[in-house]
Amino acid sequence: MKETTTYENFPLWIPIASNALSLSICALGAYIVAGFGVWALALYLAYCLAIELRVLRHSCVHCHYYGKVCGLGKGKLCALLLKRGNPPRFAQAQASWVSLLPDFLVSLIPLVAGIVLSLVAFNWTRVGLLAALVVLSTVGNGAVRGGLVCKYCKQREIGCPAQRLFSGEQAPAE
Repeated sequence: MKETTTYENFPLWIPIASNALSLSICALGAYIVAGFGVWALALYLAYCLAIELRVLRHSCVHCHYYGKVCGLGKGKLCALLLKRGNPPRFAQAQASWVSLLPDFLVSLIPLVAGIVLSLVAFNWTRVGLLAALVVLSTVGNGAVRGGLVCKYCKQREIGCPAQRLFSGEQAPAE
């Protein structure tokens, strides 16, 4: 079996691609949710920001890539904003589909909003935007995370709760 190389610092194009995908998903979501008005748009954008801050506070501070160029582009940012956490805590953490629900809602909120808006006032542009949102959130995320980020991630080798969840493995015993 061929061993995959990991990056101590990811090449910049990988976090750029990763963040372009995330920003595209949020932008599409924002455009769709804006159909409910400026307050809905503001709440959705605040939610997207809160989710990013949640990841920084609860994951990135404990990650091997804290202060480094990680595949998601958050390691250096986290070091600028937050104090270093406890690296073994990252490897021991548990992830579940329920714990990932807030992250999935970044895509699900605009999907549901777009379906509701389409039922009220159908238009093909919105349907195209919803299709693009679904493709980016599923196939796009799978390609970027699976093919570019997680594949070369040192933290995956050390221990990653998301990797264990998606591969069906159990968390290590404490």
